[in-house]
Amino acid sequence: MKSENQSSVVDVIFLGFPNFPQLQGQLFGVFLVDYLVTLLGNAIIIVVISLKQSFHVPMYLFLLNLSLVEVGFSAVIMPEMQVVLANEKTTVTFAGCFSQMYFILLFGRTECFLLGAMACDRFAAICHPLSYPVTMNKRVFLNLVMFSWVSGIMVATVQTSWVFSFPFCGPSEINHLSCETPPVLELACADTYLFEIYAFTGTILIVMVPFMLILLSYVRILFAILKMPSTTGRQKAFSTCASHLTSVTLFYGTASMTYLQPKSGYSPETKKLTSLAYTLLTPLLNPLIYSLRNSEMKRALMKLW
Repeated sequence: MKSENQSSVVDVIFLGFPNFPQLQGQLFGVFLVDYLVTLLGNAIIIVVISLKQSFHVPMYLFLLNLSLVEVGFSAVIMPEMQVVLANEKTTVTFAGCFSQMYFILLFGRTECFLLGAMACDRFAAICHPLSYPVTMNKRVFLNLVMFSWVSGIMVATVQTSWVFSFPFCGPSEINHLSCETPPVLELACADTYLFEIYAFTGTILIVMVPFMLILLSYVRILFAILKMPSTTGRQKAFSTCASHLTSVTLFYGTASMTYLQPKSGYSPETKKLTSLAYTLLTPLLNPLIYSLRNSEMKRALMKLW
């Protein structure tokens, strides 16, 4: 009787920042510039690495895949977010919401594994330089890249299908800017306790396993760098690792704030702002981090210019 008296949700309505309507216009301009700079920065890295033959090595090819992830992640979220900010309310079909959630999860989880694979590459290059060409050969590199993408696809498929298997009976309004899992789950009119346990546990595993791999790799890398007799060698090794460490800190810091915060510990506006930090900062700053701290990349950019 309960399910018969409730109407099924067909569309989803995003509210944006209903308590601060004057803020939405200002954010629209800021986010538009952010989106264009993100696309341009990552596109330049993709083009430079693709055109320069000497960059066809694992270190730069991992970076190329990371830039592809950032472009996809921004393209999935930012245009719809701009529409939400340009209107008081924005309606999206359930199919569109499903697609957006799927690709948010796919690109986000793929980036987790790619950052872990990049740490393994740096560990092999610095700690075992003589055997590096054998350790990180073409086959190993392709396996790591394929594992990252396939894992992202599998996680996104399972989680999105599970979320949208619940009955949704309203209200259809989401006090958010995109179809991320937590706000969409609030529309479900069924017991989601089991899914929430799975999602929390899965997020910790997906975040923490690559993070622990990165941490262990860099502990070994630090000891290897300190043992180097040449000051120039130590500086070059530190410079190479600093870019990846900065990117890891930025990604895992904002992702943890977004997905591991208590369900009712913060206001909706605070949750939206932490989600914006995760959505905007990492794709925007990654090209700057890797291009400005890498002398070879800077030379290639100047030559292309």
